[in-house]
Amino acid sequence: MTLAIDVRDLNKRFGDKHVVQNVSMTLEQGRICGFLGPNGSGKTTTLRLLCGLLTPDSGEGRCLGFDIRRQADQIKRRTGYMTQKFSLYEDLTLAENLAFAAQIHGLSGRKGRVAAALARLGLENRAGQLAGTLSGGWKQRLALAVATLHEPQLLLLDEPTAGVDPQARRTFWDEIHALAAAGLTVLVSTHYMDEAERCHEIAYISYGRLIARGAVEAVIADAGLVTWRAEGRDLEAAAAALRQAPGVETVAPFGAAVHVSGSDPHALEAAIAPWRSPDIRWRQVTPTLEDVFIRLMKDAQDNIR
Repeated sequence: MTLAIDVRDLNKRFGDKHVVQNVSMTLEQGRICGFLGPNGSGKTTTLRLLCGLLTPDSGEGRCLGFDIRRQADQIKRRTGYMTQKFSLYEDLTLAENLAFAAQIHGLSGRKGRVAAALARLGLENRAGQLAGTLSGGWKQRLALAVATLHEPQLLLLDEPTAGVDPQARRTFWDEIHALAAAGLTVLVSTHYMDEAERCHEIAYISYGRLIARGAVEAVIADAGLVTWRAEGRDLEAAAAALRQAPGVETVAPFGAAVHVSGSDPHALEAAIAPWRSPDIRWRQVTPTLEDVFIRLMKDAQDNIR
């Protein structure tokens, strides 16, 4: 086992806001780790601390074998970073953006590298198109091509598929898994539950604190959540009443159904009992990651003092 990341007790403050609080974690090389959490909870700051792009106020560790404090420049050279907002030059063509990135990184054989990157992501026919004229999915592919052009060992993705259609997202994730299979380690922040489930493991950040970590199945199991699924008529009235009932921690619509969850199975059963009728069908189900995410968000407390 080769650890790409091994950090302990990382802390970061911006003014009086404690953005990252005592975060410790390890991650093996070639793994994809998804970071989830409420907006403003410190996900992006945590990602940047893990890979040496920000210096922690306290704590220590290594990334790609380098000390995150003393050897941050070495880590940066081996890291690809794809931001949420498209940040390439819109008045340059795809090929020109890639050529510029190759020059910035001081790469040799630039023409060959640019051609290979275009081919790998299916961009050859658009090489001469201005980047600003691309749709969201094609911009995403170009950004990924630029972020991986210098063959990094670590890839940092900050909500990379926001506003992108489902087909483009699937194509993107197929490429991410292919890169990970070749040994690239990937850190990705996302709000999409289906994307989180595509990761080898996930980390839930709640206002600076790492409160859940592991494979999706393990995080769901460790949440200790019991979930009932209701289908039928008059669900809106039932859902409204159950939100106020003792023993019910979350009520969430799932299409034409409703998921009702709690950590005390007996209290949950008692809350549901008045709503059992021929018009509403109930069955216990395995909680989804979204059920757990909603519960964790409900328990989260903002760290702005």
